[in-house]
Amino acid sequence: MCPEVLGGLAIPRPPAEIVNGLVRQKNGISVDNEFKKGAQKALNIIKKNKIGLVILQSRSPSCGVNNVYDGSFTGKLIEGKGAFARILEENNIEVIDVEDL
Repeated sequence: MCPEVLGGLAIPRPPAEIVNGLVRQKNGISVDNEFKKGAQKALNIIKKNKIGLVILQSRSPSCGVNNVYDGSFTGKLIEGKGAFARILEENNIEVIDVEDL
């Protein structure tokens, strides 16, 4: 499942990164609410289905587990978690990065 799509964002969509704590597209438009809404919807599905482990995509502002892009849209990575990874961990759902498989 894709939390961003559950939050109402289209495919394809402009690149987004976490900028000063909020998810913004490269064009400056905030999509933070959509990311949070989608993360909550995805969490509800996970809880309903009693899923205990979620494998997430690396570096995403939603699914990044270990690293995310730094918000400069230059490809630079920093330690951090995406919005969905964070909400899963806050709810004691185990997450792993797909690259750690």
